[in-house]
Amino acid sequence: MALAILVFVVVSGSVVGGYLALMRLPGMMAGRQLEKRLRDLSQFEGDVPGAASVVLNRAQSSALPGVDRLVGTNAGSWLSTLIEQSGAAISPGPVIGMSLAAGGAAGLVGSLFAPHWSMAVAAGAVGLCLPILWLKIKRGHRVRRFEEQFPEALDLLSRAIRAGHAFQSAMGMVADELPAPVGVEFKKSFEQQNYGLPLNDALNGLSERMPLMDVRFFVATVAIQRETGGNLAEILDNLAHVVRERFKILRQVRVHTAHGRFTGYVLLALPAALAVALMFISPDHMRTLFTVKMGQTMVMGAIVMQTIGFIWIRQVIKIEV
Repeated sequence: MALAILVFVVVSGSVVGGYLALMRLPGMMAGRQLEKRLRDLSQFEGDVPGAASVVLNRAQSSALPGVDRLVGTNAGSWLSTLIEQSGAAISPGPVIGMSLAAGGAAGLVGSLFAPHWSMAVAAGAVGLCLPILWLKIKRGHRVRRFEEQFPEALDLLSRAIRAGHAFQSAMGMVADELPAPVGVEFKKSFEQQNYGLPLNDALNGLSERMPLMDVRFFVATVAIQRETGGNLAEILDNLAHVVRERFKILRQVRVHTAHGRFTGYVLLALPAALAVALMFISPDHMRTLFTVKMGQTMVMGAIVMQTIGFIWIRQVIKIEV
């Protein structure tokens, strides 16, 4: 049986590898030729500060370029979007490498300390998801900071337009005067349109990098004003006021739902804390829970039910504003 599984894995890997090589090789060769031409052209551009970062939308340099080329699929583009939204200076290749390493290490530790193979598989799955979870947490913090700074950016745009500046120049002022992440994101859009990209496309890129309803309203407002006309400064002032009022309501909602959130955290942490306490009070009973098949089934069922309960509580107290 082991030999049959090994032969199946080798043959399947050979078929998949051959197919990927056949499909990716022409694109890789064309990409290398394009990179060579760009390097040849860059030798005659001189020493322009920041030219490489604004003229070309290059990915982060990677220690695993082969993996970056292999993940040029839908999953790879999703991962690239997640990395860009999180603001991490990393490429998809190292993220996949770290996921595999974390999954292997967690599975190995689980196999050493857990008597059943299912626990090792669960630990490996958790380790495999840790880098993606880190990127999502980092993206969430960055998006929340952007959302808090966005009304100030709208006010600055409005004041600059009232002072006689064009909208593009006002975007440059926001990029220079406001801190990250709102200044960084506006700088990307400003530089993109400054080097030939249409303004609507540059703003649509901003809404893709920052998937917020307020940013989509802002992009739609600017696009409509450019087509139909109107007082853009007044519109931006009204939008900034709406965003601030929504933040007030959101904070009031968080205050009223604090009891439910705290209940969810307590119910999630209570079984784990009780299990740790029982390991010191009565280790024989707890050892039976992890060594007997019925106990292992009960542990897995408890984990699943605890997860479902926590998600249920989060959905109950989740109020969209």
